[in-house]
Amino acid sequence: MARMHTRRRGSSGSDNPAADEPPEWSAVDTEDVEERVVELAEQGHDPSVIGLKLRDEGVKGTPVPNVKLATGKKVTEILEEHDAGNDLPEDIRNLMERAVRLREHMAENQQDAQNKRALQNTESKIRRLADYYRGDKLDEDFRYSYDVAVDLLADDR
Repeated sequence: MARMHTRRRGSSGSDNPAADEPPEWSAVDTEDVEERVVELAEQGHDPSVIGLKLRDEGVKGTPVPNVKLATGKKVTEILEEHDAGNDLPEDIRNLMERAVRLREHMAENQQDAQNKRALQNTESKIRRLADYYRGDKLDEDFRYSYDVAVDLLADDR
């Protein structure tokens, strides 16, 4: 599969093991996992970081290799149930943060053609994702612009 904005090919990576129940060594109570997920979200961590922290640190000293196997719900579903999630999906917010940084860099370095192209590609990805999320996780009338991104990121943090 070709990458979105390059000629390079994707590299093969590891897949999660095909398991339908959590391993015996990770028998953690579902409620404890959900409490820890909400606690980490309130500390300002993103869903992907929450999953890593549960894998590495665990709950009450016991690692949780897969939140969905342990609870039957994804991290984002748990956060939605407890109203602890962010307004913006993590992927589009990360792209907006990158676009804002690139735009600020371009203001100081107008001749940087490589990063000008990177900014164009990043904003293109944001618009594509906005179309995907529009009406569901974003307002129907959402349109991406630099000013909108700055406002949303200021509100989100």
